[in-house]
Amino acid sequence: MASEVIFPLKGKRVWVAGHRGMVGSAIVRRLAREDCEIITASRSEVDLRSPADVNAFLAHRKPAAIFMAAAKVGGILANDTYPADFLYDNLMIAANVTEAAYRNDVEKMLFLGSSCIYPKLAPQPIPEDALLTGQLEPTNEWYAIAKIAGIKLAQAYRKQHGCDFISAMPTNLYGPGDNFDLNTSHVLPALIRKAHEAKINGEDHITIWGTGTPRREFLHSDDCADACVFLMQRYSDVEHVNVGSGSDIAIIDLARLVSNVIKFSGNIRTDPLKPDGTLRKLMSGDKLRQLGWKADIPLEEGIAAVYEEFCRHL
Repeated sequence: MASEVIFPLKGKRVWVAGHRGMVGSAIVRRLAREDCEIITASRSEVDLRSPADVNAFLAHRKPAAIFMAAAKVGGILANDTYPADFLYDNLMIAANVTEAAYRNDVEKMLFLGSSCIYPKLAPQPIPEDALLTGQLEPTNEWYAIAKIAGIKLAQAYRKQHGCDFISAMPTNLYGPGDNFDLNTSHVLPALIRKAHEAKINGEDHITIWGTGTPRREFLHSDDCADACVFLMQRYSDVEHVNVGSGSDIAIIDLARLVSNVIKFSGNIRTDPLKPDGTLRKLMSGDKLRQLGWKADIPLEEGIAAVYEEFCRHL
């Protein structure tokens, strides 16, 4: 049984920051069922790295609630190539929106983080209290540090100013509007594109980064959006909340699953010279389950839907 609604969204003005991203667009779709006024802003309207821009926007539009889904995101290669961009942009976005939300009397804000905030050698499944108990995974520590700062900002403003700011930490996400650029994408969309192009070009194999043995948890962006709306309405506390599917899969098995969905029959080769990243990253979902929420979209079904969309937009 779900916990009671303590912050109903009906009739409220709600800003989805980052509404064009995969998660932000999913939150916009989900909010359509809540009878609220959805506010969005393009990058040309407001630069989230600019304190003046963000403050002026909130002063003008006056949202009651904010879903903070805006971020500069990318996979291992992008994080390793542009560490300064990932750290600076995400620090500024988090700091500016949090401060402006406080200054403009926003009633509630949900900051959206990432599972990479946890230590590389965190216990599995990873509980929320594993935060800051060990060293980060070096391949994405810049992004992780910025996201940890976002969590701490929400906690600090709650402690000092009494702001109802909360944080949700989603696992690896995929869904409509994902990034399929092989230079900057995450593992699942990269596998979809690799397998599709290999199939179209009649190639006999695809190559995946690393050994294929690391295990990852995946969650459809529509499930993530549903969890975010659930938490906005039903959760108010200091500690962040993990948002995941509750199960993980080895990357080599994920590559096989993607190949089956796409109907690519070639071999899957590994490249051990490329980094594996964290060997396992499964988050504990006990806290969110106790509140009354669980994921709904099976991985194979979700991949099939994403692949259909990918083909439509080629």
